[in-house]
Amino acid sequence: MELWYTEEHTDDVHFSIKVDRLLYSGESELQRIDVFHSKEFGRFLTLDGLMMLTEKDEFIYHDMIVHVPMATNPDIEKVLVIGGGDGGTVRELTRYQTIKKIDMVEIDEKVVEVCRSYLPQTAEKLDDPRVELFFEDGLKFVRKKKDEYHLIIVDSTDPFGPGEGLFTKEFYGNCYKALKEDGILVNQHESPYYFNYANSMRRAHGRIKEVFPICKVYQAHIPTYPSGHWLFGFASKTFDPIEDLKEDRWNSLDLKTKYYNTELHKGSFALPNYVKELLESEDE
Repeated sequence: MELWYTEEHTDDVHFSIKVDRLLYSGESELQRIDVFHSKEFGRFLTLDGLMMLTEKDEFIYHDMIVHVPMATNPDIEKVLVIGGGDGGTVRELTRYQTIKKIDMVEIDEKVVEVCRSYLPQTAEKLDDPRVELFFEDGLKFVRKKKDEYHLIIVDSTDPFGPGEGLFTKEFYGNCYKALKEDGILVNQHESPYYFNYANSMRRAHGRIKEVFPICKVYQAHIPTYPSGHWLFGFASKTFDPIEDLKEDRWNSLDLKTKYYNTELHKGSFALPNYVKELLESEDE
């Protein structure tokens, strides 16, 4: 008997991975949580049947969501991570000795518990003394903050279910207020390739542009995400991610990364024409 995990990317496109075994299956008050093992991708986490990460390619996502803003401003000291219950974003942030405080707000405590047990590869740094965990709604949490963080990373699920509120103009406005004068906001920005994902991406981009004076989009190839072509949003009050890249300073840290480098940093903001047209159509 063969066991396959299959995810519906569109009505006409399905993505499947052959599974050796199911390691965990359960439900929190918010969503279904499953952890599988496969020969090709190792262990992988799904929430409500949607892929969140695999052991084989998680480094791509976490490299790009963390090191791009950190290389733009290596002086970042206080960070807020919204979502990110698998711990991978926190893991990469803890590699910077200059960071003094990391607040992580995850709405579903069960996700963190499961990842601690089954995905230590990403969850291993959640007990770093600089990290404080809050199990509550990120939208409500950030409303109470003002002029507090140098960097906010929105490591959210897709814009429905528990992650829906993290794609609204109200949320991005609250992030702006929670950031310091030189603050940076980075968020996962969905895929530009399939229609529904592209629409979510366009809406998020438009709402962020209404709030932040600097708003850019960059990309990475993540094999297990829909279409493999994934975007991230970079927004800031003062920093431009290309003009203000501190290339020499970041390289002097000698961090060993599997995906990110400063040449890739610059190139990741060079978008295909079809993506540019989608973003420009939102601007219009």
